[in-house]
Amino acid sequence: MKQRSTTARTYGAAWLRQLALWMLKLIAAWLLAITALLIAYRWVEPPLTTVQLQRILEATWRGQAVRFERTPVPLERISPHLRHAVIAAEDSRFYQHHGIDWTELQIVLEEELPDGRIRGASTISQQLVKNLFLTTHRCWLRKLAEFPLAVLAEVILGKRRILELYLNVVEWGPGIYGAEAAARYHYGISSARLTREQAARLAAILPNPRRRRPERMTHYAGIILRRMELLGW
Repeated sequence: MKQRSTTARTYGAAWLRQLALWMLKLIAAWLLAITALLIAYRWVEPPLTTVQLQRILEATWRGQAVRFERTPVPLERISPHLRHAVIAAEDSRFYQHHGIDWTELQIVLEEELPDGRIRGASTISQQLVKNLFLTTHRCWLRKLAEFPLAVLAEVILGKRRILELYLNVVEWGPGIYGAEAAARYHYGISSARLTREQAARLAAILPNPRRRRPERMTHYAGIILRRMELLGW
């Protein structure tokens, strides 16, 4: 009986080691694939992101019409006002950190909201890799995955390309992706012609682009404009 119990424990330990080995292999293969994609994205535009695919599948599942408007443009053809407004709104230390803003993260962990929740502290780099490779579903596993991927993106892409990709793939309304589509959808102009006020209002809807509208963002847009001034913009 004792020998049978020892054999079972040995078999169980071997099975766990084998499972752990397979998990490590899967994670390594996943990181290798993402590394290859990030290298490609230094020069080419992503044909489809996982968040965009998520929205398409959600609409199909609900029997809704699938809307997909996106026109990638070079960073030079996006208004500097929008670039500055997005950084001021989403990640004011964008040019100081290396993918993870540990200073902001520490502040957030110490600053609990009234209902017990913790406000977000994702950098633009984290938001980019979420859009490219993950989903919008909130879970600790997704947040954990963002950390190494954000650092990887910083190493491979650099700040300029990260900002360019983010502005071209981020969701700015139901089925509206990227700055060019957002400017044309909300204001009927190209992203290059956006004013400071329009840019601030567009940046203000990013935390919840499927519900917020620029015309309703007067208060938050004002905060973003003041942040831009403090940052020298």
